[in-house]
Amino acid sequence: MGRKIRGREISGWVNLDKPRELGSTPAVAAVRRILNAKKAGHAGTLDPLASGILPVALGEATKTVQFMQAAQKVYEVTLCWGVATQTDDAEGVIIETSDHRPSAEDIVAALPHFTGDIMQTPPAFSAVRKDGVRAYKLARAGEKVSLAPRQVHINEITLADSASPDSCTLQVVCGKGVYIRSLARDLALHLGTFAHVAALRRTRVGPFDEKNAIGLEKLETLRHIVPDLAALDVHVLPLMTVLDDIPALAVSAEQASRIRQGQAISLVDLSDYRAAMADAGTTAQFVAVHDDMPVAICTCKGAAAHPVRVFNFPPYGAE
Repeated sequence: MGRKIRGREISGWVNLDKPRELGSTPAVAAVRRILNAKKAGHAGTLDPLASGILPVALGEATKTVQFMQAAQKVYEVTLCWGVATQTDDAEGVIIETSDHRPSAEDIVAALPHFTGDIMQTPPAFSAVRKDGVRAYKLARAGEKVSLAPRQVHINEITLADSASPDSCTLQVVCGKGVYIRSLARDLALHLGTFAHVAALRRTRVGPFDEKNAIGLEKLETLRHIVPDLAALDVHVLPLMTVLDDIPALAVSAEQASRIRQGQAISLVDLSDYRAAMADAGTTAQFVAVHDDMPVAICTCKGAAAHPVRVFNFPPYGAE
């Protein structure tokens, strides 16, 4: 028999404010341990040297991580001018230097060249796979890593601070797959100098921002001072938090039962389907809800709705 996984059947999202010097995987493990959750995952890796918003999915919410991977993100990044490093951040060995320092006016004028759909080459020290091996592993082994550029989307870049000639702080609003270290590298080269990321903080991921974020230190403190986990559970946001952009349609108990068994249901039987999905298209998705609890994410095909992600909340799926 396999080893039984211990932990509570708790589902939802924790809007974690990850500290610097901690990787995303250890951060998720810490949240899972503190909340005694049976299952946990995260949406959007954050480098150990970066701080900020790391949405942590618990239980059934792990089935909705894919909806967060494409979520819009906001970063605050401080660039150090005149110094290029092997890793494009403060952790790497210095490989190039320059005495040139761009003016605030030059920086602002250059930013439009890096917004919209752009081609970006990931850093050599990244998790991108090269011939089946993570690029950072090859780079650490001393191999020269040549990665192909790929298209990414950056919505907006604004200059937040340029008080010092040796550095500046930018706010970057972007989609998935953007490497802020690559942006710093390429912007500097465009301005005739070098740069690396001196500090990086993610301030928003989709619906998660700094307003209702909680740090590991506070979670640890609560875990030690409260007799049960109730004080911690108030920091677990509903699974539906990340599904706000998907229509939610009520289903009957019978329809919910069929969906949980992986069976399709007729769209004709959903009275509010046409109103909710009028502009969504014939292959659109919706969240089937019964008694205010999400049952499944369904895809519409023809006149039927097919479950693609079924949520097994207790008593459904309980051991």
